[in-house]
Amino acid sequence: MYLEGSDQHRGWFQSSLLTSVGAYGVAPYQSVMHCGFTMDAEGRKMSKSAGNGIDPADIMKKSGADILRLWVSSVDYSQDVNVGDEVLQRTSDAYRRIRNSFRFLLGNLDDFNHRTDAVAEWDDLTPLDQWALIRVQQLLHTVEKAYENYRYHVVYRSIYDYIVSDLSAIYMDACKDRLYSEAPDSPLRRSAQSVLMNILEALVRMLAPILSFTTDEVWENYPEGLRYEGGHPQSVQLAGWPEDSDFLPLIPEDKAESVTSDFSVILEVREAVTKALEKSRNEKVINKSQEAAIMVTVPADVLDVVNSYDSTVFEELFIVASVSFEAGDELQAQVAVTDKEKCPRCWNYRELDTNEKHPEVCERCAEALEAYEKSHQE
Repeated sequence: MYLEGSDQHRGWFQSSLLTSVGAYGVAPYQSVMHCGFTMDAEGRKMSKSAGNGIDPADIMKKSGADILRLWVSSVDYSQDVNVGDEVLQRTSDAYRRIRNSFRFLLGNLDDFNHRTDAVAEWDDLTPLDQWALIRVQQLLHTVEKAYENYRYHVVYRSIYDYIVSDLSAIYMDACKDRLYSEAPDSPLRRSAQSVLMNILEALVRMLAPILSFTTDEVWENYPEGLRYEGGHPQSVQLAGWPEDSDFLPLIPEDKAESVTSDFSVILEVREAVTKALEKSRNEKVINKSQEAAIMVTVPADVLDVVNSYDSTVFEELFIVASVSFEAGDELQAQVAVTDKEKCPRCWNYRELDTNEKHPEVCERCAEALEAYEKSHQE
């Protein structure tokens, strides 16, 4: 590979090609990659004479090498790129989002052992967990192709958008209740943890070429239950690239398309519900989404999709007390205050007084408390 600035198409790139073909009959390179120039915040080319350059050592001293590496990955290097304090601050903000996601993943896998706790069968995952597992595999395919084509800004944008939207705003937000309130060994909690394990394993490897120091720090702080038998690699750089066969449980080929199609519809419904909830909060109808009873009017084709799932899927995804659907001409969500009581343990609004031993909490929390009491008696 020949790597140089974009001003070398008629310079080094061409002169090397002409002399090599003339002397040997072959090109001197297998591929050519060119990069644009680095400009300051005002769009002026950085140069020693202008005195407007930024020393990378100063950035690393202030923010760390990974901030600089993340910025480089975020720009389309084939074009001229601007850099300044404001740009680097936005990069620092993006880095914190990524780092906090790793903290969430590690923190919620602390008691998880992939050899004994992982869900082994696809059908034992909840529908939301199935969608989340498919999404991270789709991300892997996108990122792998972008790395192969040296399109590092596509790597950055794909991973960052996934973390901000699919992972943080949707999946982690929805499954927090399960992770925090279910009994430790609950099948629902283990289902979520199994997916979080896969997400962690994929993300730490996909980001290793860019955030080399951060991903090694993540790797060093892996929970004991996630470490490999026969010796955990000393560095994530030695762990290898993730493959589809690494995902456990394996994703059936015939299910990936149907689940993706269903959730594209379900997430459109979620968007409408989210807007309705925000409006109701602003109008003081509800204080939190957990208080809401949602009635969603949907077209017939959408109704067919949502009716194929249990209502608990939507209660978890929308973070509300109840959800019901009815046929209509257009997608529309109405919000009312639920008549259910607030569980003092999980803070969800559910039926209370259903368990003789723990009548003060909801049935799910009563089972969690009983599991806790049993484990301490043993």
